[in-house]
Amino acid sequence: MSDTTTARRHELNLYRRYFDLVAAGRKSIEVRVRYPHLEGMAAGDTIRFRIKGTDETCDVRVLRVAEYPDFGALLDGEGAANVNPNSSREQQLANIRSIYPPHKEALGALAIEIELITDRAAHA
Repeated sequence: MSDTTTARRHELNLYRRYFDLVAAGRKSIEVRVRYPHLEGMAAGDTIRFRIKGTDETCDVRVLRVAEYPDFGALLDGEGAANVNPNSSREQQLANIRSIYPPHKEALGALAIEIELITDRAAHA
């Protein structure tokens, strides 16, 4: 398949509370600001999430990337439970906005649909 030759690998930091959800396969949508370095992220890419300051990593495959004008539209479009099954929409919006101030949110929001890469799949 020719898509595999164009797939890229990304390394991104993740807070412990979100890392644990990803590593457990319970978080299927990662939220990011539409920064230039994420431009071109696409299905088939892989992301290595790392907890900053540790050696803990978790690899995921990107299934889809969708753009939204802001975090509220993203949560409504993707379903808050897919972003964080442990928090309400309102709590998630507050959490995301505590990480990204208004001038960052103004860049746009990315919903990155992910799936955990298990060791068996990674070595297939």
